[in-house]
Amino acid sequence: QVQLVESGGGLVQAGGSLRLSCAASGRTFSSYAMGWFRQAPGKERELVAAIRWIGSNTYYADSVKGRFTISRDNAKNTGYLQMNSLKPEDTAVYYCAAGRIWIGLTQYQYDYWGQGTQVTVSS
Repeated sequence: QVQLVESGGGLVQAGGSLRLSCAASGRTFSSYAMGWFRQAPGKERELVAAIRWIGSNTYYADSVKGRFTISRDNAKNTGYLQMNSLKPEDTAVYYCAAGRIWIGLTQYQYDYWGQGTQVTVSS
C-alpha cells in the first residue's frame, strides 16, 4: 500500500555531505514511522536513524549521531536523511522503510521498503 523510492546517493569525498530522499506514494505518508537502514558489503543490515510518525522523537545509531539528521515532510510525502562529515565506513546501500509503528529500531518492525541507493565515501 506504500511504495518507497530512495534517491540522492552517489560518490562523495570523506568529510563531504549528501542528502538522501525517500519519496512515498500510496497511502498518506504521515501515518507511518520512517527509518533509514544501511548495509555494507559483508555486513548485516543496520538501523541508521528512525523518526516517529507523529512528534519529533528520533533515534540515531551511535556511529552516526551528531553527523546525520533524519527528517520528514509529510506534505510532500518525502523523508530525508541529511548526512554530514561522511566517513569511508559510511559506505553502504541505504534503504528507507516505513511502518505503522510509533518508532522502530529493528528491520522486522517495518512493512515497506525502498530498493536502496548506493552511498560511497572515498578516502
